[in-house]
Amino acid sequence: MAATTIKPTRSDRIFDVWNYALLTIFFIIVLYPLVYVASASFSNPDAVISGQMWLLPVQPTLDGYRAVFSYESIVQGYLNSVFYVVAGTVVNVFMTILAGYALSRRDLYGRNMFMFLFVFTTLFSGGLIPTYLVVDDVGLLNTRWALIVPTALAVYNVIITRTFFQVTIPHELLEAAQIDGSDDFTFLRRVVLPLSGPIIAVNVLFYAIGHWNQFFSALIYLTNESLFPLQLVLREILVQNSVDPSQMSDATELLRRQHLRDLLKYSLIVVASLPPLMLYPFVQKYFVKGLIVGSLKG
Repeated sequence: MAATTIKPTRSDRIFDVWNYALLTIFFIIVLYPLVYVASASFSNPDAVISGQMWLLPVQPTLDGYRAVFSYESIVQGYLNSVFYVVAGTVVNVFMTILAGYALSRRDLYGRNMFMFLFVFTTLFSGGLIPTYLVVDDVGLLNTRWALIVPTALAVYNVIITRTFFQVTIPHELLEAAQIDGSDDFTFLRRVVLPLSGPIIAVNVLFYAIGHWNQFFSALIYLTNESLFPLQLVLREILVQNSVDPSQMSDATELLRRQHLRDLLKYSLIVVASLPPLMLYPFVQKYFVKGLIVGSLKG
């Protein structure tokens, strides 16, 4: 049988035109700042300040990136952020998987009470000062773990993980594994985890982006500059305009230029944005599936 097609009406065509026009405008609004920052990082700062550069690079130069990687605090902050992202994400995902799996089990005694306690923590906060005192009392102040342990678990991620397990992992699999003599940890390791790629990708992306972008916790808990993450170093340069010339080993010529700080700002923004942009394509396929299944079903 020949396939029948429904011809769009005049109102449908008008709607499509307006829809595409609005989406194009929104796309340009979102894309232009990104292109502008990237172009400005490669342009002569005098051209950026004077307004000559508005889209494409003018008088292209790599001096900004040379200055970025010759600034010792930036390199140290970059390495610190990588550590916080890797170590923090491993701890976060481990805790979230354990909590989400346990709460998804129908045979967990007091499951509703535990779920209530998890959700209750999202309604109230202990406050900045009590949290600071707790971090200080347990000996985490001014250590790398101060940025990892206090944020080891996100309740929202636990909820979508629990829902994913409830929808994706049939209870019959657990019963069959128990008949074969499998215990809970063996079932989790050999059956649940291999089937949980989408939700693990969701958790990895959420937690990794959160660790990469965090600066407030570092601002509160850290005083040792050797432990500062990249975002805190970036904040000092963007907000306080603090660039120490003594730390610039290979950029003596560049330091004499009047607009060095502006050049560093754009270059730093690009450098700080690259890791999340590089991570997302690898988890995007699983991210959408895991987020939809974990949040809308069950």
